[in-house]
Amino acid sequence: MTTLSVMTWNLENLFQPGGSSGPKTEADFTQKLETLATAISKLDPDVLAVQEVGQPAAFADLIQQLNGRYAHTQLSSQPDARGIRVGFLSKLPIEESEDIVAFSPSGLPSVPSIDRDGNLDESTRLSRGALRIRVTPQPGLAVHLLTAHLKSKLLSFPSRTGQARFTTRDETERARIAGIALLQRTAEAVTLRIKATEILERNPDAALILLGDLNDVTDAATTQILQGAPGSEIGTGGFNRPDRGDATRLFNLAGLIAEERRFSRVFKGNNELIDHIFASAALLPGQPRRLPMVDSQIDVIGAMPSIDDDPNERRGKAGSDHAPITARFEL
Repeated sequence: MTTLSVMTWNLENLFQPGGSSGPKTEADFTQKLETLATAISKLDPDVLAVQEVGQPAAFADLIQQLNGRYAHTQLSSQPDARGIRVGFLSKLPIEESEDIVAFSPSGLPSVPSIDRDGNLDESTRLSRGALRIRVTPQPGLAVHLLTAHLKSKLLSFPSRTGQARFTTRDETERARIAGIALLQRTAEAVTLRIKATEILERNPDAALILLGDLNDVTDAATTQILQGAPGSEIGTGGFNRPDRGDATRLFNLAGLIAEERRFSRVFKGNNELIDHIFASAALLPGQPRRLPMVDSQIDVIGAMPSIDDDPNERRGKAGSDHAPITARFEL
């Protein structure tokens, strides 16, 4: 039986040395590359979605460190203001790709944003472009993979100096920025959901996997938007009862991760699952549905670090502050 294994991993600031986000020394960068490549090689997914890739040259360095394991790669051309973007590494040929940047005009075409002076502005695009690719793991089955890195829950406050502020004593400012961040993440989730619907309606014989750093937990409204029609989630009575919603429904695979491992980040000592893999019904065939093997690889590079509101505290650290999430499907 043919299998397809996929993985999503936020690589945490994969920048070459120098700049405000990269490691300070070449030795730190080399150690990071070696740590990431060792983990990827151990887990060995067929297709890997990555987030927080800095310069394309840093991505090329990681590919080289993997010694030809992934012959096919695609990197988003739409980073955020800090220069981080999403990408794919694949053992399977990438047959087509698509950058997804603008908010869907049929969803939320614009939401409020804020400029560096603290004035209200308008956002009409994802903070970091999403990316779609298509692969064919077995004849007759095209699989579309869509990765994204949604707006962070970590708040960044306006600064005229260009240096990000991660704290404020102004509670009105805090509430305002938190609300704007939530609106941005919501519009991004709506855009992805509409894109998923378009793909599945246009390609009824294809499968779809949506995976990435969605920056909120399983029960969050923005995460649940991505599922589509409710009532058939994994673990519910409706899961093994096919219905008309299956044509465009996405199933969040989080419930298949062992409960004690069901997290991908530790924030202020609290475990959170904010990295997710969703799959369409074509990847869960049969009656009852055939389930993939899903895990959060929380120990692949040692104990997970606990982070706080200031991401600069981990500058130059090896590995990542996120755990990879893996899924293995029998097709």
